[in-house]
This record gives sequence, C-alpha cells and structure tokens, in this order.
Amino acid sequence: MTRFSHLTLRNFLIALHDLLATAAALFAAFYLRFEGGDGFFDRLPLLFQILPYFLAFSVVVFFIFNLTTTKWRFISLPDALNIIRVATVLTVALLVLDYIFVAPNVRGAFFLGKVTIVLYWFLEISFLSALRMAYRYFRYTRVRRHARTDDAAPTLLIGRAADAEVLLRGIESGAIKRIWPVGVLSPSSSDRGQFIRTVPVLGGIDDVEDVIADFAKRNKPIARLVMTPSAFEPEARPESILMRARKLGVIVNRMPSLESGDTPRLTAVAVEDLLLRPSEKIDYARLEALIRGKAVLVTGGGGSIGSEICERVVAFGAARLLIVENSEPALYAITEALAARGTAAAIEARIADIRDRERIMRLMAEFKPDIVFHAAALKHVPILERDWSEGVKTNIFGSINVADAAVAAGAEAMVMISTDKAIEPVSMLGLTKRFAEMYCQALDHDLAAGARGGRPPMRLISVRFGNVLASNGSVVPKFKAQIEAGGPVTVTHPEMVRYFMTIREACDLVITAATHALGTQRGDVSVYVLNMGQPVKIVDLAERMIRLSGLQPGYDIEIVFTGMRPGERLHEILFASEEPTREIGVAGIMAAQPNEPPMQTLRKWIAALEQAIARDDRATIRTILKDAVPEFGSTAA
Repeated sequence: MTRFSHLTLRNFLIALHDLLATAAALFAAFYLRFEGGDGFFDRLPLLFQILPYFLAFSVVVFFIFNLTTTKWRFISLPDALNIIRVATVLTVALLVLDYIFVAPNVRGAFFLGKVTIVLYWFLEISFLSALRMAYRYFRYTRVRRHARTDDAAPTLLIGRAADAEVLLRGIESGAIKRIWPVGVLSPSSSDRGQFIRTVPVLGGIDDVEDVIADFAKRNKPIARLVMTPSAFEPEARPESILMRARKLGVIVNRMPSLESGDTPRLTAVAVEDLLLRPSEKIDYARLEALIRGKAVLVTGGGGSIGSEICERVVAFGAARLLIVENSEPALYAITEALAARGTAAAIEARIADIRDRERIMRLMAEFKPDIVFHAAALKHVPILERDWSEGVKTNIFGSINVADAAVAAGAEAMVMISTDKAIEPVSMLGLTKRFAEMYCQALDHDLAAGARGGRPPMRLISVRFGNVLASNGSVVPKFKAQIEAGGPVTVTHPEMVRYFMTIREACDLVITAATHALGTQRGDVSVYVLNMGQPVKIVDLAERMIRLSGLQPGYDIEIVFTGMRPGERLHEILFASEEPTREIGVAGIMAAQPNEPPMQTLRKWIAALEQAIARDDRATIRTILKDAVPEFGSTAA
C-alpha cells in the first residue's frame, strides 16, 4: 500500500478521476437497469444517501491496490488486471450492501438487484480504463512519431520475438533513440509471418541479405542491425550475422540482457560477445540482498577483475566502497568511471600496496568493511616464473595481510580471487595462489571452531576461475592488436586449450559464491570453482577472430606457433585428482574440498618463507613451497 507522505498532486487528481468514474458507473448502471423511468427516480434519494459512504470506501480500495500511483503512460496488462480487481472488490461491496444491509432493514426488497450490480461491474472497468488507455495511446503515438522523424536510422532487429518486444518497448518509451525498426529477423520459425507491436517478422536470420536488398530497391535502405540477446545463442550463428553485416556495410549493435541490470541502451558488438557459451543465469536479487547498504573494500580495485567488482557492488547498492590500488593511473581510471555513473555510494580511493602490512591493517581498521574482495595479485605466468620472490611477496604475504586485516577489522567475509592454475599447480602463479588459499582455509576453519554463539563467525573463501575475456594480459586483446597490425597472430602451441568467460559473469558469480558462504546454511566449504563451460582451443579462437575481422587465416593473417612458455600447460583443469567436489545447489558454481594443513604448520612455512625471501634464497623458497603443496609440478629453474 502507498504511503500518504509519498503522494503528489498528480496522485490526488487520479483519485478524483477514479471517484468520478465510480460515481458515473453507479448512476449509469441504475439508469440502464431502470431505463430512466419511475424506478430510477424513486431510488435516487437512497442512492444519494449511500453514495458518500461507497465513494469513501472506494478511495480506500484505490489506494490499497495502488490504482492512484500507476503511471498512465506505461499502463499495461498487469494494470488492466488491477482495474478488474478493484471493480470486483467494489462490486462485491455493492452485493453485500444490497443483500445484507439495505434489503431486509430498509426497503424490505432488494435495492440494487443482480442486473444492476453486473452492469456496474462492466461499467466500472470501462470508465476506469477509458481515459487511461486514451492517454497511453496518445503518448505511444507521440513517441513513435518523434522516433520516426528525428533522424532515426531504419533498423532490422535480430532475435526472437520476446527479445525484440523488449527492444520495441524501449523505443516506444524513449529510452532508446535514433533508430526506427522496420522488421524483425527471428531464428524461431514460430515467429515468421507475425507482427510484434506492429513491426513485422520478415523471415529468418539467413534472409538478411534478401531483406536488405528488398528495402534498398524500395529506396528505404537499412542502416543498422540490432542483435538482441537471443541472436548470440549458438544456433543463431552470431558470427555469420556479423560477417554478413560487414560485407553489406551495415552498422551492427547489440542490446545487453536486461537481467544483468543494464539499461536498454545499444552498444557496439565486441568480438568477445561471439566467443562464449551462454552465460549462467544469475540471481541478481540474491546479490543485491548481500551487498545493499554494506561497506565493501576491494583490493586491486583498478585491475580488470577488481574494477568490475567495484562496478557491480555499486550497482547492487553498496553504501560505502573503499578501493585499494597500488597503481595511480588505474586508481584514477576506476574512480572516474564510478563517478560517471552518478552512484549514491560513498566512494573512497586509496593508494596502498597489500605487501605493506601496517598500512593495510590501518586502512581496514579505519574503514571497517563488511565484505572484502581481494583481487590484488601478480598473475602473469612467465613473469612470475622469472621473479619468484615478487610473486611470493604479493600473492602469499599480501593475501595474508589482507586476510588478517579483515579479521581484525571485524568483516563479515573476505573473498579472495584465485585461479584454476592453483589446481595441481605447475607455475609460480598457481603455487602462490594455492598457498594463499590454504591460509584462508585454515583461518576460516579456526574462526568457525572458535565461534561461541552470538554473531556468526567471519567467512574467508577463495573463488577459482580461468581466463576472462578482455582482462589485462588476456589473449583476446593481444590477438586484436596483432590483427590490426596486419599479423602475424602468435599462438604458443596448436593444442593449447583454455577456459574463458566474461569479466561480468565471473564477478557476478564471485559475489554469488559469497552469498552462499554467508547464507543461513553455512557449511565448511571455503574454496569455490566457477563453471567455465567448454574449453576453447586457442588456435581456433585466433582463426575465428581473424575471420570476424573480415580476413582469411593463413592468407591475410598468418598464425605463428611460438612454443610453450615457462609455467604453462596445455590443458587447464578445474579440480585436482585428490580434491573432492561438492554440489552446492547454485547454478554455475561448484565447491572444492582440497587438503587443509593446520594453521600451526602454515605458520612454520610462512616464517621460513620470510627468512628465505629476505635472503632471496630461491632454492629454499622452492623447497618450502614444494613441501606445502606436494602436487606442485613446475620444472622452472
């Protein structure tokens, strides 16, 4: 029910309209039933006595059903059903009035009668709907007229009817401007020959050349194609759509999925949009319930993963956000990007290195975060194979600093971004991340064991996933740059295989894992693994990207194999052979239960590592880490 403090003059005018419509429906029902004869005039005195009380009751019903607060501009089927509900409640009230209060006590006979009451129900629905529908139609035609005349580009929509309908609504509401839809091409045969909000479905996706040629013959050239989410499904062959459009010289845009919380604006089609399996369905209400009103701290907030997490927690309603980053340009970039969003969250950005234990402890104590996302890391495999000590300082000791500071600051949870390379690691990146995972596991276990009633213990979890498209150091932007330079495109090995997902999906699933760890059924799971779908052969990825650029692999752009680099393996794995897995009932996420050394043992290894790092003793570092992670299989020197 609407709060009276939120009502405006517009709402009271709507209530007045509905009162007049209700009174008119009642009088009209009487007039039609009794045909203006003596029966009608004989009933008027009692009708005027009843009317004030009935109208007062009507006002209450209007507000209970939010009839006065629905914007007429967007009236739709749910609003029409609401009008029917209101009319039904008022009709039942008349029935009760006639059969219980009036007939036996006043007149000795029925005052309204069944026919009058039935007539009133139909008239009430009509009178409440008429002006609303007329206003809706007026706004609809005006927006369509502006959309068509304001330099709007004739546009074909690509995708199923349900997606096209969402886009058409966006055009009609004025949210999407400067395009005018002239037809839809749908991969679904059941859509063919139909109309969607007066726009015809002209055929299937394979008909794109014929449809564009037909419009060109009629001097109505198609200027733009808009691909809806269903156009990116594998059976729609999105690569074919993009390549055909480029040959025809037509601009191609995409409409993002509205489930992700994006506004329905058109964006350019990126190569990354065409390289993935369908994303997991994310429960965004669940993520918002976790983040809304919370204080969130993100380390490495200027990196590709960290910056996306910052964007998402702000979108989900975080009250405060502290971004910790050791790169000044990266910190500036993310703060500017968040400022451009116009968010209500209080955003603070601080330059800090997670290796600096005292500074991290002080920042956490001052900010008092509810949730910490630890994305800061050194993650370039060949570089860390060369500079072991730097990886240990950042990925191990930096993670220990963040975890200890989060515990000391009283956070509810710390979520560490890990990697699939931590599974049976063969690189220093995977090895250092696995050690950091073990520390968080042990700390999580100790906190759970030491909890005594009251507030639930803090959770420390790690989330593993593979490569993300378009992240810093990712192969996709590297291939893009090589193609733009004319080649060659360099691939390390013809059999090299990797898992890929988008940054947005990875970050949403990371937050989803946190909701599970903090849920009512808190288990002993502290390592989560994202479902990366099917692995992608890197050479196939390179060939597809070359073709999507309108070029021919091996003819226009050469592919050169450079050989595997230190710390790499041909096939990434998601679970270790000695690592039990568990279903947690959350789409896109599995739980792993790796070996968990006790904290006392970890402390000994950490102390020994500190001494070895101080001496830059690579042999001792390797021995300690091999002792801690026996499955480590690197042969790097």
